[in-house]
Amino acid sequence: DGKIYDAYVIYPRSHASEANFVEYFVYQIMPDILENKCGYTLCIYGRDTYPGEDKANAIEKRIQKSRRLIILLTQQLINCPELAYDQHIALYNALIQNNTKVILLEMEKMGAYENLQESLRYIIKRQGTVKWKEQHTVHPQSSNSKFWKHVRYHMPVTFKSS
Repeated sequence: DGKIYDAYVIYPRSHASEANFVEYFVYQIMPDILENKCGYTLCIYGRDTYPGEDKANAIEKRIQKSRRLIILLTQQLINCPELAYDQHIALYNALIQNNTKVILLEMEKMGAYENLQESLRYIIKRQGTVKWKEQHTVHPQSSNSKFWKHVRYHMPVTFKSS
């Protein structure tokens, strides 16, 4: 299908000096589970882009080369203007061109969704979200947890060569 990545990951990037849980989740937990244990290929902005590369062009190319779009829903995402371009291009591909399936991971209690942009509310209404509740469990990085099973259900089928 000409795709390189199984999923492109959109998350709120922190400007604080200390790393937050969402970044730890994106850079450590997701790759460990989805790439190392399940065999998927993720595209994570910052990790899979090159220094000096045109940001807008890089985002657009990588989204087009991805089979899925994973958006981490957090309170910070609602108030994060630099994600507007990521989301705009990604949601355009998902809703208008209808060639990218979206997986919404609700990383924290969102309450009502009225502060989210209309396209995200539409996707939530149509398919719902996968809720992260793993911080209360003993092994949040177990690929057999309910959360990761739900995520894998929405991911494309992987073909592992033997």
